[in-house]
Amino acid sequence: MLANKGVQLESWIKRRGAWGRIFSYLLLLAITLAPIVLPIYWLGAVTDQSNIAEIVALALIYIGFLIGLPFWGKRIHGWPHPFSRYGLSLRLQTARDLLLAMLIGMLGVFALFGLQTLLGWAEPAVPSHRFSRFVVEGLIMALAVGFAEEMLFRGWLLGELEADYGSKPALWMCALFFAAMHFIKPWAEIVRTFPQFLGLVVLGLALVWARRSPTGRPVAKVTHSAKLSNRARPRLGYPIGLHAGLIYGYYLVNVGGLSKYTGEAPEWITGIDNNPLAGLLGLVLLGAIAYAFSKTANPKAN
Repeated sequence: MLANKGVQLESWIKRRGAWGRIFSYLLLLAITLAPIVLPIYWLGAVTDQSNIAEIVALALIYIGFLIGLPFWGKRIHGWPHPFSRYGLSLRLQTARDLLLAMLIGMLGVFALFGLQTLLGWAEPAVPSHRFSRFVVEGLIMALAVGFAEEMLFRGWLLGELEADYGSKPALWMCALFFAAMHFIKPWAEIVRTFPQFLGLVVLGLALVWARRSPTGRPVAKVTHSAKLSNRARPRLGYPIGLHAGLIYGYYLVNVGGLSKYTGEAPEWITGIDNNPLAGLLGLVLLGAIAYAFSKTANPKAN
């Protein structure tokens, strides 16, 4: 009986469109993990350790998400190697792509604050006495966030969208969904920090184009007519590295105390609440990175 119900559910999901499949997977994930995650949240509340409980719960949810992907890709789409389809490949070239894109992201952030320093809008500061700790801590955090978000948004989500939609619709839907998921806050805050949403959209576009760029060939002309070899297929190395590089660069400058704003420029230029994504200069930086990767990107990741 249960096996028959499972076959019926699988058949029903296969007939759904991209968004139907996306929310079906998320719903199944929530139902499966609720008996494990909810007690963890409850335990954190009663022991006054809610922050630790939230970290543990989110880690378990993400592990469950990763475990489910191979079954989903094989049963729903018939893909023999789902992780490869989503762009995850344990190759040396992927590591090179990641490091190169991470360098691009970090240098972009440093250039942004360097320009602000030259214009008198920021000034160098004495680094925190814990700076060496922040170097290691920030690197681990940036790579973890970069991998987690890129596997979710530019791996699985983009793969589902590209299975049903053309290049541009999938691009914009992925970027807008990414921005919306990072912009869940009270309405008053949404209005006050709206420029940040624009920055998140541009970042989402840049990361999709990075995902679609063939491995080993960043910021260079790529022909789309010939079928890419397996070695040159777009993978997650570029988006993970770019995402991690932007986070790491800002973490070192902000948390590490390498620079501070002088208050000489309005927030709409430098960024609301000192967030570069919510300012004109940050938008220009992200726009330049997005444009560069758009020149190398294939129409789709697969």
